[in-house]
Amino acid sequence: METPIDYSQFEAARECNYWRLDRSLRFAAERTYSDADFEWARGRLDEWGEIVGTTIADNADVIDRHGPQLHTYDRHGDRANDVEYHPKQFENERLAYEHGIVADSFRPPPDRNERLGLTHHLLMNGLLSYADPGFACPVAMTGGVALVLDRFDDGDLDSYFHGLTARDYENVIEGAMFLTEKQGGSDVGANETVAEQADDGTYRLSGEKWFCSNIDAQGTLALARRPDAPKGTSGLSLFLVPHTLDDDSLNDQTYRRLKDKLGTISVPTGEVVFEGATGYLVGEPERGFKYMTEMLNLERLHNAFASIGIVGRCLLESKIHAANREAFGETIDQYPLMRRDLIEMAVDHEAAIAFVFAAAGALDDRRAAPDGSDEQRRAYQLVRLLTPIAKYRTARQAVETASYACEVLGGNGYVEGFVTERMLRDAQVLPIWEGTSNILSLDVLRALDREDAHEALLPHVRTRLNEIEREALLPTAGTVESAFADLQTALAHLATAERREAQYEAKRLADLVFDVVAGTHLLEAAQSRLDEGHDGRMALVARSFVRERFETDRGITSGETPADDHFDAIVRYAPVESSDL
Repeated sequence: METPIDYSQFEAARECNYWRLDRSLRFAAERTYSDADFEWARGRLDEWGEIVGTTIADNADVIDRHGPQLHTYDRHGDRANDVEYHPKQFENERLAYEHGIVADSFRPPPDRNERLGLTHHLLMNGLLSYADPGFACPVAMTGGVALVLDRFDDGDLDSYFHGLTARDYENVIEGAMFLTEKQGGSDVGANETVAEQADDGTYRLSGEKWFCSNIDAQGTLALARRPDAPKGTSGLSLFLVPHTLDDDSLNDQTYRRLKDKLGTISVPTGEVVFEGATGYLVGEPERGFKYMTEMLNLERLHNAFASIGIVGRCLLESKIHAANREAFGETIDQYPLMRRDLIEMAVDHEAAIAFVFAAAGALDDRRAAPDGSDEQRRAYQLVRLLTPIAKYRTARQAVETASYACEVLGGNGYVEGFVTERMLRDAQVLPIWEGTSNILSLDVLRALDREDAHEALLPHVRTRLNEIEREALLPTAGTVESAFADLQTALAHLATAERREAQYEAKRLADLVFDVVAGTHLLEAAQSRLDEGHDGRMALVARSFVRERFETDRGITSGETPADDHFDAIVRYAPVESSDL
């Protein structure tokens, strides 16, 4: 058994290995990866956790103070579209891409015969978000564009795919997706950018894109409408629009300005005007929105893993500060209220990890299943349902945890020089990127209505609850069973409810699905740890989460003080004998 972590040995959550310190993340990865994949990946993840916790974390602080600068025109007045970066940005990029943060999930690493699952790509980026959630955005989109080309391109864009998945930094190109237009926002079907075919078979795009992150990417995907194509999303086609053309000349577009953002300073986000920009059609015309939903599912999961990274960093900063800061004669982690807060933060972190890994596992199951098979369909149903919920709940959690971490550190947590203020600024975009909470909750209704996602959800939960047999877990499993029955009742009711009522309840339904699925997976993990001869810590985590979410008694008069009884186990990863559960 591993020894408890003594957080008082650290001054702050830097110059450390984030992979080693987030044991919850390690346990989840070990459960999700195949045995062979984890045996190979654990060394790579350990090395990556060290790099992120040292070099990248230090660089990220510098980059936040010296963000990208746009030079739309050169001194002669000619269009330049040049984004100037701090040298530390290039160092972080080289470290990330050469450590396979994208490549390993799309092409076999040099010492393997098979590529890894997309979960590995997501996890590597989640660890990156411990230090630089802004840079995690270009990494996510690079993987997303690679996914679209891998699945839908007929080979014409192979050179771009190879650049997106390159390991040699000199050959890497990054990805981006330009979806949002000023008049439509989340209503992508209202997009007005047009694409007209040229004599050489390529297209010329004209229109404006309003929020373009990673603005100067060489592998940008954009939606546009061909002449006479139908209105709405069904008329949109997908195009790859490079920054420069084959002759190294600039594409016909203008980078109008960069946004002055609250956070994620390291990623340049701006406005782009296509002025006859050359674009290469991806796949079949008028199927662009369908193709982009593939990327969108991955990007939403990246958003969830970024949230996990921010929560993990803020939780670690809080644990370290609480173990070192003395007030009224004791370190503040000795006081019951702080102990309770740290337990709740830790338990919520583990629940989010459990849910997000379940969604990522479904994504990989779909990727591995034979095309057209029942296995692929069921996996896709889970992806469509779990992904928007994962993104919604973890993003809100990231904002709340980052905010509270500032509070734990007191006044210091609110000033530059302490990473908590940057984490809060960076976290605030996560509920906005790739769909707001309301948009995501409505997408849950669409997944249930159009994809019959409940057909995959119900057996997913039922099978796992049926396998909970350990006596120490049965009371907690019984509580989840009751909540699962409530969920089934809610699903049946909303399936026949008026549209406005269903929309009104959409967010509460998403919350209920999250809580039931997370509780189920925590129980499954707890039983697995016990069956494999490990300690009972995960049982305490599952019990704490389920009590908080499903047991309505406030417990003020119960006399129970789990913050005192289980603090070392939940917060410091101290082992717990199964006989003590």
